[in-house]
Amino acid sequence: MHLVKKIEIIANSFELSKILDGLDHAGVHGHAVIRNVSGKGLRGDSTEDLDMTMLDNVYIIAFCMPEQIKPVIEHIRPLLNKFGGTCYISDVMEIRSVKCIASL
Repeated sequence: MHLVKKIEIIANSFELSKILDGLDHAGVHGHAVIRNVSGKGLRGDSTEDLDMTMLDNVYIIAFCMPEQIKPVIEHIRPLLNKFGGTCYISDVMEIRSVKCIASL
């Protein structure tokens, strides 16, 4: 087991490609995207009944090594400040061994 950083981003789906490009430029090449996310945040309810899918929210989850987190913040913060959204970063443990990752 080893410590990694978990990156969770909730943003407008219209900005998804910019956010994924930002993660890629920061060296985070793997991610998962969950579309059509709704909930309630600081700006109030996010409605589910909009006909335009470009207004839907997405949930992006990615993992990286702790030393990669500074570039992630440098690439993602300006996007979220400009287009909206939120990002959470936490410490988690990955149970695969580092040797397994290197051999893939």
